[in-house]
Amino acid sequence: MTVTYSSRVANATFFGFHRLLLRWRGSIYKLLYREFFIFALLYIVLSLVYRFVLSVDQKRFFEKLSLYCDRYAEQIPVTFILGFYVTLVVNRWWNQFINLPWPDRLMFLITSCVQGRDEYGRLLRRTMMRYVNLTSILIFRSVSTTVCKRFPTIEHVVEAGFMTPEERKLFENINSPHLKYWVPVVWFTNLAAKARKEGRIQDSVDLQAILKEMNKFRTWCSTLFGYDWVGIPLVYTQVVTLAVYTFFIACLIGRQFLDPSQGYPGNDLDLYVPIFTLLQFFFYSGWLKVAEQLINPFGEDDDDFETNWIIDRNLQVSLLAVDEMHMNMPHLTRDIYWDDAAAQPPYTVAAADYCIPSFLGSTTDMGYDTPPPPPAHKKTTQTTLNTPLNNPSRPPGGTVLITPPVLITPPGPLVVRPPNPSRPPIGTVLITPPVPLLVRSA
Repeated sequence: MTVTYSSRVANATFFGFHRLLLRWRGSIYKLLYREFFIFALLYIVLSLVYRFVLSVDQKRFFEKLSLYCDRYAEQIPVTFILGFYVTLVVNRWWNQFINLPWPDRLMFLITSCVQGRDEYGRLLRRTMMRYVNLTSILIFRSVSTTVCKRFPTIEHVVEAGFMTPEERKLFENINSPHLKYWVPVVWFTNLAAKARKEGRIQDSVDLQAILKEMNKFRTWCSTLFGYDWVGIPLVYTQVVTLAVYTFFIACLIGRQFLDPSQGYPGNDLDLYVPIFTLLQFFFYSGWLKVAEQLINPFGEDDDDFETNWIIDRNLQVSLLAVDEMHMNMPHLTRDIYWDDAAAQPPYTVAAADYCIPSFLGSTTDMGYDTPPPPPAHKKTTQTTLNTPLNNPSRPPGGTVLITPPVLITPPGPLVVRPPNPSRPPIGTVLITPPVPLLVRSA
């Protein structure tokens, strides 16, 4: 049911979104056309009554009422209230998506840490993954209407193969008034501890990693249950809904085109069709419809989560990973870049423009990689002996530096620099072996 259009907006083009405006499934038109039709119909009825049914005195009273509604309707903070509400709903919707339970990390750990290619080893791994999927089934049954229709009773869960008849008896014999999605988690942990005692899990570190990941999976499930239990406060939803509906009820009267001959301010034209009022209804009511659709993403709307597909995918992939793919690896062979120190995968002709040089930092183009030339009024003479390493950017070890104590910078006065206590005074001769010689003169 999720409407995906990412490939259509992969590149920013001229009027790139205009193609999306013509889609029906998941569109605002599909959500709002009934309310929009009712609002337009009520507006037309009031307009006809005002123009052809009311008497002259009644028209004058209706005109005063229209001006009153138009003046005070703008004091309803629809944008402020609705904006905060939709932001809260969208954040809640995204947090529910990132907490959907996926068994991938658990199946990687189980297929690598639970050893044994015999029938008992297969039974251990498949049963552990079946308990993981059973946990998500029990959670989805309690929060998703589509999954509840698919598995309305525990008997349907047993018939689907997620639970055995013996496990069903144990499950139903547990006397607890609360949701028992945690029961398969307990079975999983007990089975993992048993596998460790039997040597199927060879290290306690591996057992700890499996249990830690299972606890994270349980946290995802409990988070979904918490979102289903504690929703956005009802009073907030009521305030937003009343604000939007009250505003547009006032607009039905306040946005009527009045008789231009009466000279009311802002009523110089009689256009019959309130174009901008209809657009305002479309945007504000559409905004409210967005919140209405996203406030519970486990329903049957076009953009709700595909929970049944998640169940099917998780079961098939997890059992495949821990059974058929357990220790089933391709042979080790040399890759095609075996003797290539600078491996560069090829590009097709269509992707040739995307082969770019590596980014070396934003200061690369500032030109500081090469040392600047010495000033024009100074002469540098360097004489070095044969040394293993000769760095041109600094004097090598064993250098003799001779600097006159007075530096004369032409043109200008004589400058005498005070001694710096953190380094040898000017004119000091430093000699360390080996003794290359560097003489600098002003």
